[in-house]
Amino acid sequence: MRLTAIAALVLAGACSAATPPDTGPGETRAITARGRALDGDTVSIDIRLSGADAFESRQLCRGNTGCWQCGKAAQDLAARALKSGDAVIRLTGAVSYGRPVGTVTIDGRDLGETMIAAGLAVPVTGYLRNDPDRASRYVVAHHRAVAARAGAHSGYYIDPARWRRGERLSCKARGSPRPPGT
Repeated sequence: MRLTAIAALVLAGACSAATPPDTGPGETRAITARGRALDGDTVSIDIRLSGADAFESRQLCRGNTGCWQCGKAAQDLAARALKSGDAVIRLTGAVSYGRPVGTVTIDGRDLGETMIAAGLAVPVTGYLRNDPDRASRYVVAHHRAVAARAGAHSGYYIDPARWRRGERLSCKARGSPRPPGT
């Protein structure tokens, strides 16, 4: 899942507000990422969530009444979550699709877990081998989302990784970014 302008703004604010815990006084922690200018003095970078793979922004899922924009719903949920409070981004040191990978918590709530619990992302626990507690929480959140038929679990979807490789559902969009029944 990509976090874009909002995450960059939150990251910039978080970096200026506090020294990362693994640096000493006066030191800064550098990351390497492709950036883009939002305006003359604001830049944005993309960070991929570790262990959670959300539906892509143009991805469709199928419910009982047709297809809906599950990717847009995932993007909207992430945007609302990021706007709701202060975010802490912890980079893992990994890179995926040319972007730094990290975990994001907003006022103590794990964004990846939130996305999975809403049925708008799937866990990818292979990336969380060094974080077994988070991996366990993601699996539990996924099982609960499936049982509750939350988000994409209310019907059929293509795994986001398979969607990125070109697999698509054969249905027409209803135009709704909301899961069926909401």
